[in-house]
Amino acid sequence: MNFILSLYKEAFSNLNRNIWILAIAMFINRSGSIVLLFTSLYLTNEFHFTIIDAGFIMSFYGIGSVLGSYIGGWLTDRKNHFDIMIFSLVVSGCILLLLLVATSLTAIATVIFFYALTADIFRPANSAAIANYTNETDRTRSVSLMRLAINLGFSVGPAIGGFVALYLGYHFLFVLDACTSFAAAIMMYRFLPRKKSELNRHKNDVLSDSKTSAYRDFKYLLFILLVALYGLCFFQLFASMPQYFNKICHYNADTIGLLLALNGLLVVIIEMPLVTVLEKKKKRFHFIIVGVICLPISFATLLFGKGLMLMAIIYTLFMTLSEAFAMPFMFNYAISRPKKERQGQYSALYSISYGLANIAAPVIGLTIAAKYGFNNMFIFFIVLSILIVIGFSLLSRKQEQ
Repeated sequence: MNFILSLYKEAFSNLNRNIWILAIAMFINRSGSIVLLFTSLYLTNEFHFTIIDAGFIMSFYGIGSVLGSYIGGWLTDRKNHFDIMIFSLVVSGCILLLLLVATSLTAIATVIFFYALTADIFRPANSAAIANYTNETDRTRSVSLMRLAINLGFSVGPAIGGFVALYLGYHFLFVLDACTSFAAAIMMYRFLPRKKSELNRHKNDVLSDSKTSAYRDFKYLLFILLVALYGLCFFQLFASMPQYFNKICHYNADTIGLLLALNGLLVVIIEMPLVTVLEKKKKRFHFIIVGVICLPISFATLLFGKGLMLMAIIYTLFMTLSEAFAMPFMFNYAISRPKKERQGQYSALYSISYGLANIAAPVIGLTIAAKYGFNNMFIFFIVLSILIVIGFSLLSRKQEQ
């Protein structure tokens, strides 16, 4: 017990004050970020769209995310990351409120697209802020603290969101989400320091040198491809699993919300002490591989689980282990590899990889499920995740000699 307590103490010690402020703001924001989790159910239950239609609409979230991440990366390399983060939170919150009046397929898809675009401008700026507030010795733990805050928010958000959707209606979810975005913006504006832009001649020289571009870094581009494929598999947790739990397992909205909240809660408990131990090791790519290996195991539990609640919990546990092992070290690699002047571009590509995954995840997952059944969908993702394991293993040999 003393060892565990000392491990938790070490995990949270000596982190930059600004990282704590960012983490608290992210917790506030993510406590309401439940649109992605419940919108597919909103579309099928409230508007009676097919799950293929729902997947099509949700793919606009990914399209907006890709464009937002690209724009955010370009801005981050040229403007103050503080201003970009505040702008993103306020504007995305305002756009989200338009879902209260959008009723047609086209209108909903358009609102979701612009919401994702403005929301994901935030990501590269946030990555640059983390890089600026940390050093190599505490960066992975700082990344994990941010993820802890996000997942703690996700553990609160879906649980509340499920009950709100069931007893008050889906429209209240959008109001809740917008209000938490505004609250996070106020938190950052009040307590984070706003430094003057560091744009100077040296930075302009780096930006004009194509050799420093992320698009010339072929190992990094391979890494981004593998991250995108990983995200395609992992985001089934939000893209197709709510439909599977609802249509096949016959769980209602609050039960689904609690299952998704379990993922966030487990990350909160597991990830920080785990990363504190693992970040001292040299070959960190191996932990990414361990995380990816958890993917086929998680899908296999559902394939053979026959809709049992216990199997759904085991699935959630392995998905949690997957992100706890893989994602902190993926993110650390993405923000540590580039020159400081190129952090926006590298971070944008990393965010774009997840944006592409968000585009493909609902379309591929729900289309396979609708046409061939959920079991065949699980088999597809088992095979794909095994191929991703092989890809990261090959990249690891080149990266860590």
